Amino acid sequence: MKRFDGQIVVVTGGGGGIGGAVCQKFAAEGAQVAVLDRAADPAQKMADALVESGARALAITCDITERASVDAAVAHVIAELGPIDVLVNNAGWDLFVPFLDTAPEDWSKLIDINLVGALNMHHAVLPAMVERGSGRVVNVSSDAARVGSSGEAVYAACKAGIIAFSKTLAREHSRHGITFNVVCPGPTDTALLAGFVDAAANPDKLREAFRRSIPMGRIGQPDDLAGAVLFFASDQAAFVTGQVLSVSGGLTMAG
Repeated sequence: MKRFDGQIVVVTGGGGGIGGAVCQKFAAEGAQVAVLDRAADPAQKMADALVESGARALAITCDITERASVDAAVAHVIAELGPIDVLVNNAGWDLFVPFLDTAPEDWSKLIDINLVGALNMHHAVLPAMVERGSGRVVNVSSDAARVGSSGEAVYAACKAGIIAFSKTLAREHSRHGITFNVVCPGPTDTALLAGFVDAAANPDKLREAFRRSIPMGRIGQPDDLAGAVLFFASDQAAFVTGQVLSVSGGLTMAG
């Protein structure tokens, strides 16, 4: 028997690097996976790949910043797959610019995607978990939230909010049998990081600087994050809630 046999898992940003790796690992462990993504094509490609591997999967185009879109997506999952057992809030977006070079419209976009989107997902999914008396929520934050990161002020603020929000919900809903935990990636080999590095004056030098800054000597891979997410979602973590785990190759070691 696999760890997630028969469980329904929702992953936001499921068509991307980290989200895709999370979807694949859940599917390999027996879960039925709803791949939510703002971009329809990546979501469908991921769902198709999961189905080819023998899993049951569903692609849903969803803009997490819009509550109506979130409500429709959640209703679709429940109608097609069943009650949601695990919610992984992974979708995110960043803008690598010093704070004084940003504008209010940048702040709004960052806050909507990285904070409000997660609030929408929680608010739509949690009532049914409370009613059933069980559930797992894993939120993907960032080490930028724990130690700060130059050029990511608003993003770091949003991700710090995700940590505080998760801890608060862990307190509010422990009696309902629901756990809330947080995974914090360090630099990870995703399209977002690649875009930032490629836009630099010397991409190779910047890429090497990232690598050298990590004690384990390499940039993180999406699969590195997926294992941590599945641990928090599993019965092995049934007595773990309100916790934050850095997956950064030792780049940050804050308590």
